Amino acid sequence: MGNELEAEPDAAVAVFGDRIDLARRFTSALAAHGEERGLIGPLEVPRLWTRHILNSAVAAPFFTGRVADVGSGAGLPGLVLAIARPDVDFTLIEPMERRTIWLSEQVADLGLENVTVERLRAEEWAKGRVFDVVTARAVSALKTLIPWTAPLARVGGRLAYLKGANVAAEIDAAAKQVRRFGVTDIEVHVVGEGVVDEPTRVLTATVTR
Repeated sequence: MGNELEAEPDAAVAVFGDRIDLARRFTSALAAHGEERGLIGPLEVPRLWTRHILNSAVAAPFFTGRVADVGSGAGLPGLVLAIARPDVDFTLIEPMERRTIWLSEQVADLGLENVTVERLRAEEWAKGRVFDVVTARAVSALKTLIPWTAPLARVGGRLAYLKGANVAAEIDAAAKQVRRFGVTDIEVHVVGEGVVDEPTRVLTATVTR
């Protein structure tokens, strides 16, 4: 078999609380349809909970107000965060039609009233700098990500990216973009230790202009 959805980790209930049933429904839907719809690779289903769902959800405390998820894809992290944080408004920005169809289906199926799906590239956003926080996960390196995402954040707003183990090198490589877009107070937080097998790195920064 080898490609079955992994058993729900014990940590899932602790992370999602009374939203766990929605998290289960989304995870099951993604496991059942994600590969055939080109949302996740064939190796991801057996580690869907640990590597993707919980990896996204443990970052939930970093979000507040109005949030944009750029390159939302299968809904990682945007849909997962919207499940975990019903008090926060999420706009999922995704250019590929088949992905926005999936995202819209999930929003409807799960009854998520705090999510808007927009089919466009981040640089096509034309509704102003309205977001308190802008996030992205597994989209691009920081030097590419900052020009795409910083212009969406209000002045004084924050960036909160879910990044991999090479985040320090990405920060060094993005020095020019950091200066150009007025990105300050860069910090890397390791979250989920003792909760998930592979902790999540969240890079936070402030957009000053």
